[in-house]
Amino acid sequence: MSRKICSILGILILFSLLNSCGGKPEEGLLKRYFSALTLNDRTTLSTMALEPISIDAQQGWEITNVPEERIEPAKLPEIDKTEKELQKKLQDHVGPVMDAEDAKYEAEEKAKNARTAAARRAAQREVEEAQATFDEERELHRQLQQDFNEAEDAAQREEEIATFSLGMGRLPNIRDLTGEVYYSEVDVRAVGQAGEKNYKFYLRRYVLTDETLNLTHRGRWIIVKIEPLG
Repeated sequence: MSRKICSILGILILFSLLNSCGGKPEEGLLKRYFSALTLNDRTTLSTMALEPISIDAQQGWEITNVPEERIEPAKLPEIDKTEKELQKKLQDHVGPVMDAEDAKYEAEEKAKNARTAAARRAAQREVEEAQATFDEERELHRQLQQDFNEAEDAAQREEEIATFSLGMGRLPNIRDLTGEVYYSEVDVRAVGQAGEKNYKFYLRRYVLTDETLNLTHRGRWIIVKIEPLG
């Protein structure tokens, strides 16, 4: 057999293997998930799903719908940037809140020491203005705190999901990694002793690159959430 023919056969075999590996990831993952459910193997379930749930599928299950897979840029670097920006805004706003509180206290003390009716009226106006400024700054600080808490939770959640997909333990620089995230949503009908019930499985896979080391981390498909339907 000539070298050229061998090369062509090698390429065809490679394409065949790639196609077989790139079939339907959701099907294989769900087969393993329901198999672990049948065996009540909670350890295996916890390696596939962030929040495994028990599903009665003793009489069988089937995939009823698989929308087209979508791919998006990795969001963790941007989410991390937003968290840090909000943290700085929150820290920078501590001073204005304290200044407004001090001004309110000074106005209250001035009102206490006012001796004439005119002085008391003027001091009371200062107290009301200072109180309004303090209330405004305090409300702004409360909103900044809420925004920061939400951004912090979002960053931690996204880091948790990415780490779970990569399956490598904690990467210190994972928030700096760029790349792509693959999303798939799968509708499943399970038939158990109580009848049929439908579920939506949310799947993800992360492929992230450390640009400093020129190293790509290829994650696996995982189940991020399972949502009962109906």
